[in-house]
Amino acid sequence: MERPAHDVVIIGGGISGTAAAYELSRAGARVVLCERGELASMASGWTLAGVRQSGRHPAELPLASHAVRRWATLGEELGADIEYRRGGNLRLALDDDQVATISGVVADAREEGLDLTFLPDNRAVREVAPALAETIVAASWCPTDGHANPTATVLAYAAAAVRLGATILTNTTVDAIVVEGGKTVGVRTDGGFLAADVVIVVAGIYSDRLLAPLGLALPLTPRHVSVIQTVPMPPLLGPVLGTAKAIFAGRQQADGRLRFTGGSQPWTPSDTAVFADSVQPPAGAVARTIATGMSLLPALAEAPVAKVWGGLIDMTPDGLPVIERSAAVDGLVIAAGFCGHGFCLGPTTGQIICELTTMASSTLPLEPFRLDRFSGSASAPAELHG
Repeated sequence: MERPAHDVVIIGGGISGTAAAYELSRAGARVVLCERGELASMASGWTLAGVRQSGRHPAELPLASHAVRRWATLGEELGADIEYRRGGNLRLALDDDQVATISGVVADAREEGLDLTFLPDNRAVREVAPALAETIVAASWCPTDGHANPTATVLAYAAAAVRLGATILTNTTVDAIVVEGGKTVGVRTDGGFLAADVVIVVAGIYSDRLLAPLGLALPLTPRHVSVIQTVPMPPLLGPVLGTAKAIFAGRQQADGRLRFTGGSQPWTPSDTAVFADSVQPPAGAVARTIATGMSLLPALAEAPVAKVWGGLIDMTPDGLPVIERSAAVDGLVIAAGFCGHGFCLGPTTGQIICELTTMASSTLPLEPFRLDRFSGSASAPAELHG
């Protein structure tokens, strides 16, 4: 039998997919990546792009900590400026009721070995970020967290993968994963069939519909987020901001623009591609996000808005992703359902996907991310996107 032109097909051109393409290519695999739009056109493009360990579920924290160590030299490794800044993360308590939530986040993280500090009053918070409002009651502070440029990072991973021999196909829709005798043999795209021994699904909100015909039920619920970006401003913020109730997150980009998001809202799935106009945020959501932002960062009131857009979160019932090599379909690897906080994990997710594909051993704990956990009951999700 003639050998397929590729060893691996990756479905999805966000940070997880391009990082996997890079890791697999440098491991010697022949990789083709298919993205139905442009690279970073979905979650990895709209995201706040926080690189954080704080606020993580204990199961995710080892992956996040591993990723943060990798982020320190990632730009140098990929040969690109990805605008990574380690300015810390502040998660804010906006009233007395939220203080217990934030202090609990600190206690849980410190139990797991993370350097997280509780800032008990407004004075302590504003010593870290003087531009914040005097009404903020308390906060958690993680100095090793940071942020990066999401689009630049995805493009850097893709370029590095191409230099190593990978093929990147944008504007290419995968219609189906083809399985014969219980094993993946490739994918059917709008441009024809692509043969491969392994198929990797990192397709965000499209992942469940790709897996369903294979008898695999991945429970995803799309949620919509509003994103606002200002013109470049003088230096105001070093750390990334979040809130106890996940109603706001923000940061100042390397170019000075303020970039901030609101809480997520229900979104009705569409059978068509969901780009640009179809996910633009409603005026009410934008207004609420701006109002919250001004209450936390007063200088925002004078900041001209340059751009507004929307993004979608692929939420699972318990707020954790699925990352596994399928036991039901030979040659199928899944990494989906990152619930709006997968950007930081990207370098580690790419490594894990490579290990699952090549069946190499890994020291990272993956048991909490198995798909079959949804066959029983699931806890309520912890929504801390960004």
